[in-house]
Amino acid sequence: MKRARRDGAVMKAILLVAGLAAIGCDGSGGSLDEDTYVQVMARLSWARAKYADTAEGDSVRAAALDEHGVTGQQLDEFVTRFGDDPRRMHRLWEAIRVEVAGMLGVATFRALAHPRRYALETIQHARFIGLDSLPLVLLMGALSGAVMAQQTMYQLSPGLPREIVAGGVVGGMLTELGPVLTAVVLAGRVGAAIGAELGTMKVTNQIDALLTMGRDPVVELVVPRVVAGTLILIPLVMLANAMGIFSGYVTSVGILGLSTGEYVDGAKGYYHHGALIFSLVKAVAYGFAITFISSHVGLRASGGAAGVGRTATRAVVAIIVSIMVLDTVLGPVYKTLT
Repeated sequence: MKRARRDGAVMKAILLVAGLAAIGCDGSGGSLDEDTYVQVMARLSWARAKYADTAEGDSVRAAALDEHGVTGQQLDEFVTRFGDDPRRMHRLWEAIRVEVAGMLGVATFRALAHPRRYALETIQHARFIGLDSLPLVLLMGALSGAVMAQQTMYQLSPGLPREIVAGGVVGGMLTELGPVLTAVVLAGRVGAAIGAELGTMKVTNQIDALLTMGRDPVVELVVPRVVAGTLILIPLVMLANAMGIFSGYVTSVGILGLSTGEYVDGAKGYYHHGALIFSLVKAVAYGFAITFISSHVGLRASGGAAGVGRTATRAVVAIIVSIMVLDTVLGPVYKTLT
């Protein structure tokens, strides 16, 4: 175990130095993705076994490097440290791929082209992420709408039409409170769970077992969670929006003294399709961020039970920060839609 961890750390350092960590390319722009790397290593191993250090072997080696734009120094470092067994190199490459965010992202998008491999798992994770989270999401939506209605009414200047209260509730729920609070709820409930679950698998060598059996941990563990989270957050956010607007109506009519007509007129006056589309865009972005970040953090876990606890904490913190960053970055999108 210690040797595998040390080998993975050394390989990660080499990848970073070689400029491969994010997109799998060397300094000259030549592609060095997983399949290419294994192919090159296999050709070099065959050349070494057949020709040893002869001139013909050097010619085969040079041809393999030139074809893929790989420098000899990079592969010399790999061979020196890890030997020239392509299968072992393949396992080490997979271990690094699930730890480096950029490479994990590329591998995730590549795996999306094969839905049959993860469809069943996606449905199971969608139930955990969506259906099991629904009561808490609806509760947060209802409380948000009630608070939004009260605060808008209390800060309303004298003489202004009270229909503004409904516009504030609808606008606040669609553009901010609905998507953001739903994402924060799922960050604590789903993000921590995914981080802890994958972290436990990592520290108990279950990820290594998958690699040894030739199964792709990205397809098995990451893709179903990412797809489920990205898709299921859309209906969750829409339900949170609806619950918040309804709660704002109940609060406005029952507590603040608005009539049903005033609330409906105010809601109609504010609503536009751009706000709804913006809410959907946020839902997709937050769903992807929650599941991908928690998966990435979980696959980097180490240190036994204590490490799993730290991983869950790091996952939640990283997700919430990313939500706020995305909320800031997506602001101009709303201006464009409106």
